[in-house]
Amino acid sequence: MTASALQPNAMIQTVGLEKTYVLGAENIVRALRGVDLAVTQGSYVAIMGPSGSGKSTMLNLLGCLDRPSGGSYFLGAEDVSQMDDDALSEVRGRRIGFIFQSYNLIAQLTVLENIQVPLVYQGVDLRDYEERCQELARLVGLDDRLDHRPNQLSGGQQQRVAVARSLVNDPLIILADEPTGNLDSKTGREVLDLIDRLNRGGKTIVLVTHDDHVAERAHRVIHMKDGRIDREVVNRPVPETPEATFHHE
Repeated sequence: MTASALQPNAMIQTVGLEKTYVLGAENIVRALRGVDLAVTQGSYVAIMGPSGSGKSTMLNLLGCLDRPSGGSYFLGAEDVSQMDDDALSEVRGRRIGFIFQSYNLIAQLTVLENIQVPLVYQGVDLRDYEERCQELARLVGLDDRLDHRPNQLSGGQQQRVAVARSLVNDPLIILADEPTGNLDSKTGREVLDLIDRLNRGGKTIVLVTHDDHVAERAHRVIHMKDGRIDREVVNRPVPETPEATFHHE
């Protein structure tokens, strides 16, 4: 498949995506079995499914954390499934933002320094981005916690740091893996409200969850089973013109 054959406005498109793990001569696991998925720019997609359905494998492939065994994965107009490790690392650093269930903050770093981590890996001059990082901290309500370390923050505040960190490179897409899994109901809703705002500002969101209430916030819900898309539910259409929020030059 060529870029010219992609669906219009597709930010993400997979064609026949497969992932097979060979764990031994007698143990071959087909985690993905030919997945076709298109995610348009500015949409919000939730992926659900039981344990072993392939949803986490799918998120890892979309995040360029692993390579497919077969099929194609286009991010924008580029077939990233054909890239080597260095090129995949470059894509991850510049085009994808990650929000994890366990926050994945560095304990020794402050809030501001944790937000800056993706920039460190790119080798840029942090002084050029200090104002942006401070603005992101303000947008997630942590501008008065810049010098605090993770152990001085609540779980919800740590997840807000993770949200700000995911935005520091102004990525094309944000991938969230059970982002409210370690939070109480009230704090979880606050984090989801923040993700909603990111989407209304034009960010493309792909979120893995087991919670129906979380999935209800998405435009589409993809249900996976046995490494395939089992069914899809459309909650509401994708707005044609997103609000101009959370965009940084």
